[in-house]
Amino acid sequence: MEFMKIFEETYVVGFLLLFFRFAALFVAVPIFSHKNIPMQIKVAMALFFTIVFYSSMPAVEIEINIATVILAILSEFMLGLVVGIVLLLAYHVITFAGGIISFMMGFSMASAIDPQSGVSMPIISQFLSLMALMVLLSLNLHHWVLLFVDSSLKTIPLGGFVMSKDLYHYVIHAASNMFMVGFMIAFPIVALSWLADVIFGMLMKTMPQFNLLVIGFPIKIMVAFVVIIATFASTMLIVKTQMMDAFNALEMFF
Repeated sequence: MEFMKIFEETYVVGFLLLFFRFAALFVAVPIFSHKNIPMQIKVAMALFFTIVFYSSMPAVEIEINIATVILAILSEFMLGLVVGIVLLLAYHVITFAGGIISFMMGFSMASAIDPQSGVSMPIISQFLSLMALMVLLSLNLHHWVLLFVDSSLKTIPLGGFVMSKDLYHYVIHAASNMFMVGFMIAFPIVALSWLADVIFGMLMKTMPQFNLLVIGFPIKIMVAFVVIIATFASTMLIVKTQMMDAFNALEMFF
């Protein structure tokens, strides 16, 4: 008889809402949302972790009817979407910086499909994005997401997520911070590229036979690659700090 209780509508609705909480996170959060992971695998992972976390699932506090269940499902999707936005704004700092670097190097036209987002992206952005993804894997970001779900079950009732005013303000601040930090990462290359342009302009005035296309651009590209290599460790450290700050900001959900 105890076993048959899991088929009561309260437990069935709770299982469904928990499944949608995991599904929404796996669709929106970096690493799990990677385009190379088939949707069937994401659904299977959501189902697996729903079964694992089912024993620690709190009781459903909503009234059981079609309207409230639909609203609760939308609330769970909103939770996953907002968490994904908060983390993606921190993650795409490196993507924005890579776009600026590609433009300064003359690689804006050299683009490829980014496996993380599935959109066309400058090749430098794609390289830095993949390296940042490796750093996040080394930091066990995927474990942090599961720990967040475990903590959220204790403080956010299933189907009861509502965005707070502080969360709105943080998302706006994180969006502006993405541009500021991204430009800060790209600034050494931007500054050296501007300096190289000034030097090449002076050389063309003093030596008209100086061919900028043949000599100037390869030098700019070489200098940019040297700077990328020299600042690579600090760049990944900035990405790590941004992601850790984003995870700490998730406390606003509680």
